[in-house]
Amino acid sequence: MSNTLPLEECSINQIYLDSSDVKTYMIPIYQRNYAWEEDEIRALIKDIHDSFVKDPKAPYYIGTLVTYKRGDTEYEVIDGQQRLTTIYIILKVLGVNNLTNKLTYSARQVSASTIANLDNYPNLGENVDDGIKNGYKYAENACKDYVEDSEQDAFRQYFLNNVHLIRYEVPKDVDLNHYFEVMNSRGEQLEKHEIVKSLLSNCLRNKTERATFSRVWEACSEMDMYIQQCFSDKSVFGNSMDSFTIKDFEGIPKQEGSEGKKSISKFLKGTIDEAEDDTYIERNDKFQPIIDFPNFLLIVLKLTRMSYYGFDPTDFTLDDKELLNEFTEAIKDVEGKTEFAKLFCFNLLKAKYFLDNYVVHHTLSATETVGDNPWKLQYYYKESADRQYPKNLSTDDNDVQKELVHLLSMFEVSFTPKQRKNYLFYCMLFLFKKCKVKDYLEFLQYLADKYFVDVYMNPDNLTDRNQPKPNAFDYAVLRDGKLNVYVFEGTGYRERFEKIYQQGRADIPLFVFNFTDYLIWRKYADEIRGEKTKKDSLSRKEFFNALGCSDFDLNPFNNFYFSRTRKSLEHFYPQAKVGDDKPLTAYDINCFGNFAMIGADANSSGSCWDPRAKLDHYSDSRANQISVASLKFKIMMQMCKDNYNKMLSKELERPDGMQWNKEDMQTHQEKMLDIIFAGKE
Repeated sequence: MSNTLPLEECSINQIYLDSSDVKTYMIPIYQRNYAWEEDEIRALIKDIHDSFVKDPKAPYYIGTLVTYKRGDTEYEVIDGQQRLTTIYIILKVLGVNNLTNKLTYSARQVSASTIANLDNYPNLGENVDDGIKNGYKYAENACKDYVEDSEQDAFRQYFLNNVHLIRYEVPKDVDLNHYFEVMNSRGEQLEKHEIVKSLLSNCLRNKTERATFSRVWEACSEMDMYIQQCFSDKSVFGNSMDSFTIKDFEGIPKQEGSEGKKSISKFLKGTIDEAEDDTYIERNDKFQPIIDFPNFLLIVLKLTRMSYYGFDPTDFTLDDKELLNEFTEAIKDVEGKTEFAKLFCFNLLKAKYFLDNYVVHHTLSATETVGDNPWKLQYYYKESADRQYPKNLSTDDNDVQKELVHLLSMFEVSFTPKQRKNYLFYCMLFLFKKCKVKDYLEFLQYLADKYFVDVYMNPDNLTDRNQPKPNAFDYAVLRDGKLNVYVFEGTGYRERFEKIYQQGRADIPLFVFNFTDYLIWRKYADEIRGEKTKKDSLSRKEFFNALGCSDFDLNPFNNFYFSRTRKSLEHFYPQAKVGDDKPLTAYDINCFGNFAMIGADANSSGSCWDPRAKLDHYSDSRANQISVASLKFKIMMQMCKDNYNKMLSKELERPDGMQWNKEDMQTHQEKMLDIIFAGKE
């Protein structure tokens, strides 16, 4: 008996017009009436039309259809009846008649009659299913609104041939008794990543391979735990569980699938070759993952495809909306599908090991406090059978550990959306080849410089609003399928910066500010951290002179970390107090020297305060210091404080309220650019 899951990708044409295997899709009495409303139907048609306009050749995945064969030509619809009915209605609206395959309702005559008479809309007979009738009206209006007259024929063909369903035919030996119990507990539709699991599982040759694949998949899907906790095997991770020792899929401990009748529960959870897993998993040392499982799968897929000749990484989309599309294309393009599935499985396990042990994660606590960095970079270590715990990645050099945490968390808070984590892909690509800690630190230093110089300082890679264009990072970081972070393009960086981030504009990206704070911290780390310098020492004076302000102690540097709250662009001199008849204009204050990134709550509450008022409020011990935890902003406030003290002592003559002015902004900007471009000019 075959143990492969009956999975097929079908176009609408194949579902309703394929004459090679005539079918009647029968919706049983236990299914609810057709219930899609106008918003759902309009959203679907708009999404399909948007996909059609974007790329008339690309597939659009509408979801899953699960059927059970009752007779020679009759297929009972056990999941997907709402989508199947909506598709039928849209076909009729588009004028597609004489369908080879039928849709009908068991023991629901009014619904069956209404469906059968849709060609005659609005004359549907005396007894009408109002849900189906209204659905036709909603679909007709949506098509009129979204599809131009000149597009009608092309859109009809796109709908027939490029809108796809993933169809499952439930095997005869599947027990359907628990269907509703399962569906009520997990929702009506299989997740995209579950479909991907089945697609890959089908590429494998036997039950053992599929069970091994399934065990790896399930362990890796636990995104808030170390993989060593979910896949505790010393043949993979060594006796201390702190290394990755295997070389390929064959090195993964083999699993045996269960025998006997498959339940609908196992079927709906993915492959029918589930690994038996009675191992107790200790759920200690949990953390907040920085990426979800579907988007992580895309990173692993991209890693896997990088080893195949002809793959263009700049055409790949790290967005789970494209999950099915990217995996379907990948499987279709490779000749050795079994070897591809094995390589992906091995890479998934390896990438999860590096993600958990070599990339920062956030503690479970949602509260952030000064001096308590919530970002952790730790690997899982087994000291003995009853003593297992995380250890800092760099155990012998705290300076290396702290800079690794700063670099990785800088990338993370700059690219929080789960579909924008290109940096994570580059980290995985590097770690797959070399995982020595100091080499990793050097790579991350260069990667940060590469992002800044060849993306954020390259107008060809930026939009009109100075945001990276699609795949700008790949164009900058990858060359011929390999990392290219140690070579930089062009010269004259300071002039280039001032041309891109012009005076009078407010479109400086978050990464630029985070990179600046990192470089300020690194200047401190390189020059005076650990030197036990006194406040009046020469090295301290030179350091703060380079920052452009007086000494404000070293605690802000020691306690600094990249808070997830800092997302709001702050004008230190506020927009509310500028104008042609005032000391400063909007042109004056829109510059890098007057901006800092702070928490949105701090910005909203203090956006109208003048710099002196902000200084008092943000320095107050009762204020939320995390929301203003920017080293650049701390320097700006100290400059303002210095000016205020000089004004009190009559050393500086300025009007009240001008403790921070245009000249200060320009001075601060020049000081920051000196730090940013040190060694790059």
